[in-house]
Amino acid sequence: MLATYRLRADEINETFLKNIQNNYMNKEIEITIKKIENETEYLLKSEPNRQHLLHDIEEIRSGVPLQTMTVEQLDSLA
Repeated sequence: MLATYRLRADEINETFLKNIQNNYMNKEIEITIKKIENETEYLLKSEPNRQHLLHDIEEIRSGVPLQTMTVEQLDSLA
């Protein structure tokens, strides 16, 4: 079984820990801590990606119609 809990460090409290203990009673578990990077900051790090995203945002704001596709069309790209 795999469970992912995404929360801020200050949200870890006695209740949270007790819930983990109760949910995994008598089981060996592994806890991994990973700092979550701000997704917006990550996407804007690369200058080409930044320009692409800002261009797309401007198109949306100016009313350029969004392109749509069906699931089948999307699958055909893979």
